[in-house]
Amino acid sequence: MGAGGRMSSPNGQEKDGPKPLERALHEKPPFTVGDIKKVIPPHCFKRSVIRSFSYVVYDLTIASIFYYLANNYIPLLPNSLAYVAWPVYWIFQGCVLTGVWVIAHECGHHAFSDYQWLDDTVGLILHSALLVPYFSWKYSHRRHHSNTGSIEHDEVFVPKLKSGVRSTAKYLNNPPGRILTLLVTLTMGWPLYLMFNVSGRYYDRFACHFDPNSPIYSNRERAQIFISDAGILTVFYILFRLASTKGLVWVLTMYGGPLLVVNGFLVLITFLQHTHPSLPHYDSTEWDWLRGALATVDRDYGILNKVFHNITDTHVTHHLFSTMPHYHAMEATKAIKPILGDYYQFDGTSIFKAMYRETKECIYVDKDDDVKDGVYWYRNKI
Repeated sequence: MGAGGRMSSPNGQEKDGPKPLERALHEKPPFTVGDIKKVIPPHCFKRSVIRSFSYVVYDLTIASIFYYLANNYIPLLPNSLAYVAWPVYWIFQGCVLTGVWVIAHECGHHAFSDYQWLDDTVGLILHSALLVPYFSWKYSHRRHHSNTGSIEHDEVFVPKLKSGVRSTAKYLNNPPGRILTLLVTLTMGWPLYLMFNVSGRYYDRFACHFDPNSPIYSNRERAQIFISDAGILTVFYILFRLASTKGLVWVLTMYGGPLLVVNGFLVLITFLQHTHPSLPHYDSTEWDWLRGALATVDRDYGILNKVFHNITDTHVTHHLFSTMPHYHAMEATKAIKPILGDYYQFDGTSIFKAMYRETKECIYVDKDDDVKDGVYWYRNKI
């Protein structure tokens, strides 16, 4: 049984209907990563340059069409209609560009092609265009995959212990406070994470994705942080030139609005993949890589699953085999469900309901009473 909402049966068929939010299995599984890999068709691990680039071309073509329509026709509309048309453009364009973000994310995992230099080149260009420091994120994200579910060493959306909950949290533990928390998280969460490591792993000194000397990175990685910064500065310079010639309002409406949607989606997607009332977290006495990788949950975003290249509903597979290209992940997910059994987590709860529920239920983690093992579960009683 999965985490909640729509469940997956062992034969891979999904059952609809409300289900209790039962805890996921947290004991050491009776299978290994090797056992899981054996049930996946071998071609699922093969990367194709042509196929990978076809998704880049497709996404950028759709984005260009939206850009053309917005740039040439929305200014002709009466103000009353333009005020509606601009947010519609931001949402549609932001969804497509989130797909572009996902492809760059694949480059960071070496899932785009068999050539590391090509993956890094494509990833650097695409992520820089979306103001993401490619190499900086690549290395911190790699550590997230190496330490998923670890309270001490995971890199992103690390849950607080009860002792780490601020006294002000009780004032936000109500419907208006949760909505405010979601709004701040979805609009400011990504830049705050990049600049100040908000919601990230604890370090004993200032951690920033733009700082080559940040404790996030090893000495051999620091030179490439400069390259990431150069990519961001280049895009900022282009935006400055565009603002000088076309105006700041043009830049904000054509680029800023969609980027805000992209940032919101990538925070939401990551948040819901790793935050769920049924998911365990582990300290160093209990954590191991496989159980950490299984402490994630697939979600259903409807038609956006395809737009986002299935990063939303194949995340468990992605954490098990991060170099697998996205266009094979659905087939691989179907293949591994029987062997994972109750260790596979899927929640088909509507995204709007899930984001509010998780904000309400998942405030901190703690051990069960009178339990000495290093397994922690979400709580909400402040």
